Amino acid sequence: MRTSTKTGARRTARAALAVLALTLATACGSSGDGDGRGDEKVPKTATGTLEQIAAKAACKPNIQTNAKELRQANCTTGDGKYVLATFATDRGQREWLNEANDYGGSYLVGRKWIAVGDAKVVTALRGRLGGSVETGVQHGSGGGSGEPSKDHSGHTGHHGG
Repeated sequence: MRTSTKTGARRTARAALAVLALTLATACGSSGDGDGRGDEKVPKTATGTLEQIAAKAACKPNIQTNAKELRQANCTTGDGKYVLATFATDRGQREWLNEANDYGGSYLVGRKWIAVGDAKVVTALRGRLGGSVETGVQHGSGGGSGEPSKDHSGHTGHHGG
């Protein structure tokens, strides 16, 4: 059994999540209007390499992670800033998304790719890339109000008991 490959993949995924958390911390300052519009003209979900998907979104990707199991880039378009990630496997994508959901945020999910950013940016991207929108559940010390923390400061990185 080759555990070094699995360990390396997990380290890469965790490093990518750390970058994502920083991106979300800056992107979550503004919120979308949440009106649910924009479903009228959703194209077929994009497929391809990170560069091909970025081109469909009119983004010149700034590659941050270039590993066999995960490629990740920062993108800036007229719609705003976001992170685009592609995955070698569906399972790797789902595991990444399950962990990332703890940080909150909006995710545009396609087959073996995810775009992460502000809700307005994700909605605009969906008009170019297709896919489905998922919203992460943010954990934190919201002061008992039930409202999520906007700055992600309540997330400790682990859940203990």
